[in-house]
Amino acid sequence: MRAVLLAHPSGHSLSPAMHDAAFAACALTGRYEAWDVPPADLAAAVGRLRADDTLLGANVTVPHKEAVAAYLDASTSVAERIGAVNTIVKRGRSLVGDNTDAAGFAAAVAELGVPVRAERVVVVGAGGAARAVVAALVGAGAIVGVHNRSRPRAEALVEAWRGDGEVEVIGGEGLDHAVRSARLLVNTTTVGMSGGPSGSPLPHGLLPRSGAVIDLVYRPRVTPLLAAARAAGLRVQDGLPMLVHQGALAFEAWTGRQAPVGIMRRAVEAVLDG
Repeated sequence: MRAVLLAHPSGHSLSPAMHDAAFAACALTGRYEAWDVPPADLAAAVGRLRADDTLLGANVTVPHKEAVAAYLDASTSVAERIGAVNTIVKRGRSLVGDNTDAAGFAAAVAELGVPVRAERVVVVGAGGAARAVVAALVGAGAIVGVHNRSRPRAEALVEAWRGDGEVEVIGGEGLDHAVRSARLLVNTTTVGMSGGPSGSPLPHGLLPRSGAVIDLVYRPRVTPLLAAARAAGLRVQDGLPMLVHQGALAFEAWTGRQAPVGIMRRAVEAVLDG
């Protein structure tokens, strides 16, 4: 049995180490492969997934989370609501898209121990990861502000959740106050990632006055944003907890086994620390 990652590029992924460790811990003969799939090859890659009976399913990441749904047979209500797929489960020759990112992020926030109900949270970015983060925060009763370089994308994300909770677009004029008064700041962009744009995702090094900062980047473990937040005395978390928790949920969907979360985390940490 196998599971795969659909990504472009795929070489940076920690998912093979995480899932191979999970297969071994559960005494399952399986392996996990990272497929580098340029956008033009996505349909063909999904076709390979459908046709290969040794494959249990797939994870999906940048840049395919939104586009892949068009090639699947169905999507869960969660994936449809978020508008992004990060997990594909095979049921015979049918492919069902799901999203474990939202639940994975909720688990990561719980691990950090920062209450968000009725608290202001600022999310930077409006892509597939941001959609899942906003879904989790709205579900937890947070007051969510979305800031993105492209305002129309932020507006589209906010509009999708406007009837379900307190969520708004944060523009340039209101950004300073929104961030400084936030209980939690979440970066969902690639700014600060190894090989990505450098620096901070916010201008002038903006940070909350108190509370916490989560950066979904996990390579490097300490981004410029997290370094500044830690120096300011804020609680910080990188993207590793969300990565592990969403991966554990995907593993359970593919195998029907309880995921060995601790073992998966240690496998990822060994790669990062090596």
